[in-house]
Amino acid sequence: MKTILLTGGGTAGHVTPNLALIPSLKAAGYDIRYIGSYNGMERKLIENAGIPYDGISSGKLRRYFDLKNFTDPFRVLKGYAEALKLMKKYKPDVLFSKGGFVAVPVVLAAKHYHIPTIIHESDMTPGLANKLCIPSAKWVCCNFPETLKYLPEGKAVLTGSPIRAELLQGDCLAGLQYTNLSAAKPIILVIGSLGSVKVNGAIRSILPKLLEQFQVIHICGKGNLDESLIGTPGYVQYEYVDSPLKHLFAAADLIVSRAGANSICEILALRKPNVLIPLSAAASRGDQILNANSFAKQGYSTVLEEEKVTDATLFDAIHDTYENRRTFIDSMEKSHLNNAIDTIMKLINDCADHK
Repeated sequence: MKTILLTGGGTAGHVTPNLALIPSLKAAGYDIRYIGSYNGMERKLIENAGIPYDGISSGKLRRYFDLKNFTDPFRVLKGYAEALKLMKKYKPDVLFSKGGFVAVPVVLAAKHYHIPTIIHESDMTPGLANKLCIPSAKWVCCNFPETLKYLPEGKAVLTGSPIRAELLQGDCLAGLQYTNLSAAKPIILVIGSLGSVKVNGAIRSILPKLLEQFQVIHICGKGNLDESLIGTPGYVQYEYVDSPLKHLFAAADLIVSRAGANSICEILALRKPNVLIPLSAAASRGDQILNANSFAKQGYSTVLEEEKVTDATLFDAIHDTYENRRTFIDSMEKSHLNNAIDTIMKLINDCADHK
């Protein structure tokens, strides 16, 4: 039996693609193990999936001044030593890394033992952790055509993002039953990984006008429920939705979302017309803006910059996208980024067979 190590952590985006690969890895007969940080959010997600988990020391590599910059290098070195021991113990045939700072010592340890490594970069431009790891990789997978120019020639593979199979198995009727909405009006699904004060406020500001034409499912994030709107006909709100999310996707006619790479790749796989409101450059490194603009260029999305969100611009973006929904769906159906798991599995098998 061949052994594969998975790594990645820090955010859900560094874990969910790994989770999406697990069923195919099991079907192919791999012994699967995961290396993450001691107490990172990835630990619970992976252990809930029934995968053996090893934690290592992890430190963040910052581009700005912070007192932790003086201590975190020692945590990274400790993590590297721990990763070396795990490589020697498990003798994996291949390592698949989804990134995040915990992945850096793991990838470097794999290089030390000449274990082939495949990296997946979700965003348009590689983040710092993946930049450090790319020289040690056999292959670097990416989501966007524009990313290829940032990656070493001969290593880059345009794969798209692995999508959890269960997201494609939603049932519209189950979504209507879960929300107590009807099939009488089209449904807008507003979704964000941790909620967004800006997006939440903008949607609620135009809610009366929206409800004239649409129904709204609003996943607003922890602590962001508006009690004054509870019971509003045609409007339901949730802090978080777990397993029923696939049914809400199925019931939705249009999605309003931030532009995290994994989230928008899921929207693409589901063929849902969408309005993307990327996180502003002032609050991020600008990767969501690049992601969203790539999708707009390919005809998959309408993009509304956060700074340009007003009642009028948001309503118009939603209304116009819905009216032209068939054009967006047709563009998404022509995308070739829909077999990411199959493509990545071929790379994994090739590495394992020729180690």
